[in-house]
Amino acid sequence: MMESFQYPVKSHPLMKFILVSSSFFGISLCVSMLLLAKIKIVDMSYSVQHVPESVPNPTTIDNLVFGIASAGASWHRRKEYTKLWWNSIPNKTMKGCVFVDTLPHANNDASLPPLCVSQDTSRFPYTYQGGPRSAIRVARVVKETVALNHSGVRWYVFGDDDTIFFPLNLVKTLSKYDHTLWYYVGSISEIYDAAQVFGFGMAFGGGGFAISSSLAQDLAKVLDSCIQRYPHLYGSDSRVYSCITELGVGLTQEPGFHQVDLRGNIFGLLAAHPLTPLLSLHHPEFTDPIFPHMTTTKSLEHLFEAVKVDSERVLQQTVCYHRRFSWTISVSWGYAIQVFQTNMLLPDVVRVPRTFLQWLGGSVPKGLYNFNIRELHPDPCRRPTIFHLDKVSSDKDGIIVSTYRKHFQNCPNQASMKNLEVIKVVSNKLYLDNKQNPRRHCCDVLPSNADDFMEIAIRECRYEELINMH
Repeated sequence: MMESFQYPVKSHPLMKFILVSSSFFGISLCVSMLLLAKIKIVDMSYSVQHVPESVPNPTTIDNLVFGIASAGASWHRRKEYTKLWWNSIPNKTMKGCVFVDTLPHANNDASLPPLCVSQDTSRFPYTYQGGPRSAIRVARVVKETVALNHSGVRWYVFGDDDTIFFPLNLVKTLSKYDHTLWYYVGSISEIYDAAQVFGFGMAFGGGGFAISSSLAQDLAKVLDSCIQRYPHLYGSDSRVYSCITELGVGLTQEPGFHQVDLRGNIFGLLAAHPLTPLLSLHHPEFTDPIFPHMTTTKSLEHLFEAVKVDSERVLQQTVCYHRRFSWTISVSWGYAIQVFQTNMLLPDVVRVPRTFLQWLGGSVPKGLYNFNIRELHPDPCRRPTIFHLDKVSSDKDGIIVSTYRKHFQNCPNQASMKNLEVIKVVSNKLYLDNKQNPRRHCCDVLPSNADDFMEIAIRECRYEELINMH
């Protein structure tokens, strides 16, 4: 896993008074609510709570249409991933279709998207040696999704049958852009070599991408003629990118789309997520389950328990310091907490720890990624103790409580960490600003006499507050 750290945070006298009177188990939920209310009141003199403004006719999930590429032979297995997010917003029926080459034998589940049989593509040339000819059919999913002729469409969203989307976060992110203008929104591969080969301006299809309705309408009209000119390309996303490039449109990068061209344990990628909403995850069958002691599907269902409570905050990294023990604590909300038994500077904490492997072996350049990497410390006692999400809930007053249980302690000699088993995180409803670059939230380690339990409160940072040990 990773390294360890510490740092203490000043608490208000009233907070200390209330907390000292609590039991050995720490602060009860009732007291936590009082403390959070106090934190919010105090911080209001420094910062403004960024509650989303009411916008006339805002973009909603009703304005999105999904085109999902699959195949008759794989849909029976891959549909479990789509089931995680399809119609996951209460009282909303999502729009779209899963495109297959042939209809599977089993009847389609009514809780899943309808199945659409792709049109014949035998007239199009394909010359990439050893590549999948189905790339042409998948590229035409863009054209055939537009042809579904749904009303009120602002955005078309495309992905694979093993792409896991986070619909509310998609709505928030795409609402930043004017759908009446031409936008092509997505992200590149995590691997430098893949982006070098296929293009730093191409949205990788497995991570998913979105096209504004105005661009999609015109792209659909010319896509077939573009496909004719690119028989030598490998994949479907390369063909869509080439045609959009011919229309003169560049990629608008949103790093919340994750291609996940990685293998093994992607803990590092998730625990140091960029400061932006999580939009998609890809390749779950090629990576380890994201929670220990669970199957891949069960671990994703567990993540969605947090998504249902606060979709926007999932994987958002908040860092605070425990002064008494000199620990650095990194909270990847709704997923995991890392406790470093040393004072780590914030720029080092937010680097992605390399817990995973490259997508390909052999001659692929090692260690070349499209984000900042932090190598795991060779000394296990300098790596962090990991706590994974156990439970999450929200009450009628908007107080959100999530608990994390210790999963792995790298160093048995870490005496001060030995008894700590549970970390509770409490907060009010907080938002990432949609109008400007979002700011990382701050957190405080709340006082406690218990050695097996820690409580952390997340809040907005004050205007000039710095996230460091001092």
